[in-house]
Amino acid sequence: MSTTRSHLTTAEIAAQPACWSRAVEALPEHAPALPRRGERVAVVGCGTSWFMAQAYAVLRESGGHGETHAFAASEFPEGRGYDRVLAITRSGTTTEVLALLDRVRGAAPTTAITADPKTPVMEAADAVVVLGFADEESVVQTRFATTVLALLRAHLEAEGMLPAGVRTVAEAIEHARRALVEPLPSGWAGAEQVAFLGRGWTYGLALEAALKMREAACAWTEAYPAMEYRHGPISIAGPGRLVWGFGELPAGLADDVERTGGVLVAGSQDGAGGLDPLADLIRAQRLAVATAEARGLDADRPRNLTRSVVLEARDA
Repeated sequence: MSTTRSHLTTAEIAAQPACWSRAVEALPEHAPALPRRGERVAVVGCGTSWFMAQAYAVLRESGGHGETHAFAASEFPEGRGYDRVLAITRSGTTTEVLALLDRVRGAAPTTAITADPKTPVMEAADAVVVLGFADEESVVQTRFATTVLALLRAHLEAEGMLPAGVRTVAEAIEHARRALVEPLPSGWAGAEQVAFLGRGWTYGLALEAALKMREAACAWTEAYPAMEYRHGPISIAGPGRLVWGFGELPAGLADDVERTGGVLVAGSQDGAGGLDPLADLIRAQRLAVATAEARGLDADRPRNLTRSVVLEARDA
């Protein structure tokens, strides 16, 4: 049996409820730099930060705060007008994010959310929100990304316009504590394949959960909008494979998964039952670590990855 232990990643996963609480406490300090109601906003990032951008964009727009689009920083549509560009970058050094902030300088106000105040993004953006308490040593992002989304959710909540059915951040924090201590069912870490599904803002969480499994455990995972799963991807469902839904599942999907012999994981809902979807992401993070360790891998040292992607000029 493997004795591999992913100490850093495990500790950073466990710190999330405390980090989310600190983000809420820090909101009055940071709110002036965040998107204002009515602004047309582009939210950009790379990898995990892009997926958090997608979740926030749906929450913001569906809550009536203003038109909001999310882009991978490398795919930002040149020439399109925005009232604000919000960039998410844990390291503050990601090449594509810095290049984009430079290109849009003067065309729209820019805000960056980062973990490190000693990086180039401090000069690249007009305003910077530093969440240093959520910084990480690990390559694989966990607590910084979810703390960013907790801060942004708290900001929407403070303005009195959360989308229907979305819980308060205080409730999400309580659910996060549950997600850290509830045992993962036996067998999940040995699943041959996992498909993560989401609807609306939780689709970004599904994408992030799948990325965590690939990064930490080199696992076969995919992510889809929940209504799209029956349009082909369900063909890979079967015994020994998981279908994990973030938020409420479409009617009839549970029966469809059951017929395949696959295992349905439906622990999060936006309504009255289940975990808050952001808290349920913690369970997926824990599964990523457990799967890595079951395979003799160390999630603290993922293959082929570095903490920040900094490209040479010829690659950018």
